[in-house]
This record gives sequence, structure tokens and C-alpha cells, in this order.
Amino acid sequence: MEDALLWFCNWSTLGVCAGLKLPQIYAQLAARSARGISLPSLLLELAGFLVFLRYQCYYGNPLLTYLEYPILIAQDVALLLCVFHFNGNMKQAAPYIAVFVSSWFILSLQKWIIDLAMNLCTFISAASKFAQLQYLWKVQDSGAVSALTWGLAAYTCATRIITTLMTTNDFTILIRFVIMLALNIWVTATVLRYRKPVIKAE
Repeated sequence: MEDALLWFCNWSTLGVCAGLKLPQIYAQLAARSARGISLPSLLLELAGFLVFLRYQCYYGNPLLTYLEYPILIAQDVALLLCVFHFNGNMKQAAPYIAVFVSSWFILSLQKWIIDLAMNLCTFISAASKFAQLQYLWKVQDSGAVSALTWGLAAYTCATRIITTLMTTNDFTILIRFVIMLALNIWVTATVLRYRKPVIKAE
């Protein structure tokens, strides 16, 4: 029974994450706008994903417990490029990408660096959610923000709480997923609250 639950949680998480950001990317492309999307939030989320993936690789944790993160990082990069494109400043993307690539190697130079980064990872990821919330509270319009993407993110956090308890039982990782679950639900509710009705032209 436990093996079946673990199998379901792992593979359903991978399945969801394979297209997690696609509704958000589609919403941007359809609206041809990045309205409602917080750039600081996206950058902080990408940083959190990168640190988490590097931590898991460094300690050799089971691949299925974090396999979705390369997929999420690739989708976040695509989303980031869309934001820069629709904001009309594509050239500004290059320095951010350079920092993220170089940080991948810096994080694993010393054990204390990756451990410190992982301890800060929860705060970084939480800050990304609060940045998005703050932006939504400010503009009171969720614009091109996809509630489906945020809702699916909440689901993956819930499944990862289960898989963490059943495999590594890493307290740092567990706390991160619990906090992210609560914040993802909060953002989803806020996006739905500020969703503007679509007015069709006569």
C-alpha cells in the first residue's frame, strides 16, 4: 500500500510538473502581455528551484523525489523570457541567466555553502510567493496570471510532503513543502479573487 502511494505521488507530481507552467505561458502568449506577473517573484522562485535541485543532487537523494525540478526550471526560464519579451527588455535577461548558471557551480564548492543556501531556500521561495501576492494586492488585477498553474503547484507540494515523509524524512525539505503548500493556496485564492470578467466585443 505504501509503495503504491509513493509510486502515485512521485509519478503524478512528475506528470503535473511536466506542464505546470504551460497554462501560465499560454495565458501570457494569448494576452500578449505580462500584466499581473511579478518579475521579482519569478526570479526568486527560479533561485529557490535552483538551490533545491542542487541540494538534492549534492546529497544524492532518490532521483524520483526531485526529478520535476529540471522540468520546472526549464519552464520558469521560458516564462522569464516571455516576461522580458512582453515588457520590451529582452536584453536584461542575459545577466540574470548568467548569474543562475554560475551559481549552480558555486553552490557545490563547499558543504557549508549548499547547506546555508538550502536553509535560505525556504525564505527565498516564500519571498517569491509574497512578491506575487504583494503585486496582486497592489494592482488588484490578476491579468495574465494563471490560477491553474498556482493550483497545480499546491498539489505538487502536497504530494512532495508525502514522498518526503516516506523516503528521506529530511526536516528542512519537509518544512519547505509545508510552507510552500500554504502560500501556493493563498496565491491561487488571490488570483481568483482579482480575476476580471472577460468583456466580449459586440
